[in-house]
This record gives sequence, C-alpha cells and structure tokens, in this order.
Amino acid sequence: MEVIKFLFEFVLHIDKHLGEIIQTYGALSYFILFVIIFLETGLVFTPFLPGDSLLFATGAFASLGAFNFPLLLLILILAAVLGDTSNYWIGHFFGEKIVGHPKIPINENHIKKTNEFFKKHGGKTIILARFVPIIRTFAPFVAGTGQMDYKKFIFYNIIGGVLWCSLFIGAGYFFGNIPFIKKNFSLVVIAIILISLIPIILEVIKKKEKVD
Repeated sequence: MEVIKFLFEFVLHIDKHLGEIIQTYGALSYFILFVIIFLETGLVFTPFLPGDSLLFATGAFASLGAFNFPLLLLILILAAVLGDTSNYWIGHFFGEKIVGHPKIPINENHIKKTNEFFKKHGGKTIILARFVPIIRTFAPFVAGTGQMDYKKFIFYNIIGGVLWCSLFIGAGYFFGNIPFIKKNFSLVVIAIILISLIPIILEVIKKKEKVD
C-alpha cells in the first residue's frame, strides 16, 4: 500500500521529483531516466512506472537547459527500443512459463487485453501500444510469446519508440513551461494519464454495448 501511495505521489508531482533528481545527480540523471524508461517498457512486472508523464516532464526541464535536448531524446529513444526488445525476448523464451507460474504476479487480464489489441491492430499494435499505459508494457511480451517475426517486430518497435519519445518530450519542451501548465503541472499529468487511457475506456464501452 505504501509503495502504491509513493508511486502515485511521485507521478502526480513528477516535476518536483525530477527537479530533485537533476539537482542531486546532475549528469547521472540521464542514466536514471534511461533505467526508468527501459524498465517501464522492458519488464512485465513494472507497468506502474511513469512513462508519458515522465517524458513530458523531461522535455519541460530540457527547455530550461537542465538537459541537452538531442542527447536526451536519443538516450530515451534507445531506452524505449531496448526495453521493448528485451521484453520481446523474455516473452519469446520464457513467456508461457511466466504466465503459467502461480507465484509470478502477472495480471492475466492485462495479457488478455493486449491479445485483443493485437487481434484488432495486428503488428501495428507495437506502435499504437506505446501510447496506451499497461498495454505498452505487455505488447512486446505478448509479441514474443506469440512468436511474432523479429524483423517485423523491430521495425514497428523502432518507429513506435521514436514517435512516442519525440511526441511527449517535444510536447514538454515546447509547452511544459507555459505559465499555466507550469502552475498546474499535476493537473496536466492527470490529463496526460486520462488521455492515454481513452483507448482502453472506449474498448470497455464497446464491449459493454455488445453484451447489452
């Protein structure tokens, strides 16, 4: 419960915490951000880590000179692509054992939702999933478990990683320090999370309508 509370508080006030990380660790902040994005996309056990909101916040700090924008973009794109790649191979070699293991905490509903996403969008899921929390973490794992062709996967993976990082870091860079957004950063983070969840909400509504 304390961990969930901490993560919620961290995400909600991510601008404050990111500022503390930069002040404390300086250039090492690039490595810390790399690790967070890599883990958020690279392990099915860590879908709760910040993704969209963190990228937006890093862009805002880059516009203030805290980060070198091209270097930041390159490092986080690399983290996102390597994260998905790692997740794919984990799914490829250990997917069925991990999902079937009673002691490994994986929500089977997340796997089910991701499979449905794949059925609807095919290989493009790897790109589209980048913009949907939770599914973003499970999509490469499911692709690996389902033996998706790696050449096809890496193609979509790179495109998705570049688009995801460029859009959110770029948005933070150009809009993150507008006085209204800066003053209401927590509300902006909530808005980013809610907008990211729209595809999942629409799917739930669609299913409910079919059942009714």
